[in-house]
Amino acid sequence: MFELSGFGGLLILALDLWAIISVIGSSASTGKKVLWTLLILFLPIIGFILWLIMGPRSATSRV
Repeated sequence: MFELSGFGGLLILALDLWAIISVIGSSASTGKKVLWTLLILFLPIIGFILWLIMGPRSATSRV
């Protein structure tokens, strides 16, 4: 099982910080930025995965 201490915790922290910085720098509305940031902060693993699948960039990459 993936251990959330040590290296695993640092990896999750780095990925979440990258996601939050990307959310803040995106062209989405302020409300969407706040919602994505809160989701990533309160549910770090699930929020990150959801952001990868449904985040602001996913809509532009499909075009």
